Amino acid sequence: MTLTLYNTLTRKKEPFRPIDPANVRMYVCGPTVYDYAHIGNARPVIVFDVLFRLLRHLYGPDHVTYARNITDVDDKIIVRAAEGYPQLPLNEAIRKVTTQTERQFHEDIRALGVLTPEDVNKPGEPPVFVEPRATEHIAEMRALIETLVASKHAYVAQHHVLFDVTSMPDYGRLANRSLEEMEAGARVDVAPYKKGPMDFVLWKPSKPGEPAWDSPSGIAAKGRPGWHIECSAMADKWLWDAARPHLSAAGLARPHVFDIHGGGIDLVFPHHENEIAQSRCAHGTPAMANVWMHNGFLQVEGEKMSKSLGNFVTIQELLQEWPGEAIKLAILASQYRQPMNFSDKGLQEARRTLDHWYELTADAGDGAPLCADVLEALEDDLNTPQAMAALHALRSEAAKGSKPAAACLKASARLMGLLQSTAEAWKAWRPAELEIDEKTIEARIAARSAARRAKNFKEADRIREELSAMGIQLKDSKDPATGEIVTTWEVKR
Repeated sequence: MTLTLYNTLTRKKEPFRPIDPANVRMYVCGPTVYDYAHIGNARPVIVFDVLFRLLRHLYGPDHVTYARNITDVDDKIIVRAAEGYPQLPLNEAIRKVTTQTERQFHEDIRALGVLTPEDVNKPGEPPVFVEPRATEHIAEMRALIETLVASKHAYVAQHHVLFDVTSMPDYGRLANRSLEEMEAGARVDVAPYKKGPMDFVLWKPSKPGEPAWDSPSGIAAKGRPGWHIECSAMADKWLWDAARPHLSAAGLARPHVFDIHGGGIDLVFPHHENEIAQSRCAHGTPAMANVWMHNGFLQVEGEKMSKSLGNFVTIQELLQEWPGEAIKLAILASQYRQPMNFSDKGLQEARRTLDHWYELTADAGDGAPLCADVLEALEDDLNTPQAMAALHALRSEAAKGSKPAAACLKASARLMGLLQSTAEAWKAWRPAELEIDEKTIEARIAARSAARRAKNFKEADRIREELSAMGIQLKDSKDPATGEIVTTWEVKR
């Protein structure tokens, strides 16, 4: 079967035809490192890890280049650094926040069993998996901006550089909305220096103490890049300028266009729409990427994840209670484009499934052929539920004593990044012990209540997050007699 993928740009499933089979190129938007990654962040990491594994299987492990960026300069990062480390100079606080958060992100996704650059790159050879940081690519961003200004796709206004969306006739194609529709639905404050309400920032002036670099286009004031330009610059560098030229076919046409761009459905507009506009207009290409893939939204226990509902769950918190592979399998139980409901029931089912798979494959050797039904399901737009059904069929045969089925189950599950451990290590896994100091918890709850009464909601939220990280879930309810908010707590499951 030929690999088929759903393309958000064309709104249909299409046979995947790489530009260069010797070097298939994929870019996925990675984390903005200002806070612990939550379970919604884990979904694209897991989904595109499976796709990366599948592409490596189909085209060869040395013939797929994967770039997943780290955004380490952003308004949210600046706010978090100022609030979290008010005693430090802002730039020092920012470095502290981004370094700690990036390290935690990597620890979390390793525990989920997804591939990292360290797993696949070979010493002394060009990397096949890169994680570029935005602050290390300012020169590339400035160069792109200069090109856009020179070609009249961007303009300078009050120390800002903005993209002129009217300069691109089919702006809005990815989001499937016309410029008129987007302008009519815009709910953003329109700065007076903008030519049009949908024009977006490529570069902006930095405030005192913020990260700052020399600005492009003759702007005297120092500044910093907008969010969208970061991905355009990093994708082009690592999938073209720094790609592995020794693998590419000679005279390859259509430079600057790559194969697959992925991310969450929430990034379609404005982020990915703006990436397309910048990259196409800077390079004069008909596309930025040929295939655009987006995973669907994730809910927790049937509701949108929200701190106010008390169902905001970080990967780190889940890993205290569940093995990483169980979390991964629970996410893969839904086809990636569909909305999914993440629940304790799903985690329990995933844990039981893996218990059986590990038990049945404990003595299975390596190197068995892959199950054709599993591979066919994955080649059908990553149909992981169908792949899991095929794995369950293998489990049934293995339970009847079939050694070939057990070996095939092991090999096929590993293609999806499962059964990476040993049966002994899996059986020995236990949830983390939670040390409960009730006096400390009650004191923190009292401090939070005081902050709420003083209308210091940022501090109240910070204390809630602090307790959540300790494994404590708060529940606020109204006392029917007094009308006052009463807070109770429980240990998270």
